[in-house]
Amino acid sequence: MRNAMVTILTLSAASVAALSGASPAAAHDYPYCLQGRGVGVPGDCAYTSYEQCMVAASGRALSCNINPRVAYGERPRRGRVYDPYRAY
Repeated sequence: MRNAMVTILTLSAASVAALSGASPAAAHDYPYCLQGRGVGVPGDCAYTSYEQCMVAASGRALSCNINPRVAYGERPRRGRVYDPYRAY
């Protein structure tokens, strides 16, 4: 009975140690998005080249476009920006 308890505690400690070292994947915006019905907006943006995206779209009635988050990245703001929804 004691050996079983020690084994369970050892396995529990090992699994906690293994899970604590895992980190979530970093989000990355690639330059091309697969777009069309059922994919959503802006689409599946997991392609580094237009050719990769077109191969994935082949035979699926989908198209490829430039990722809007990459094309229209957030511009740096200078000074005070007018926000009509904020009460000054």
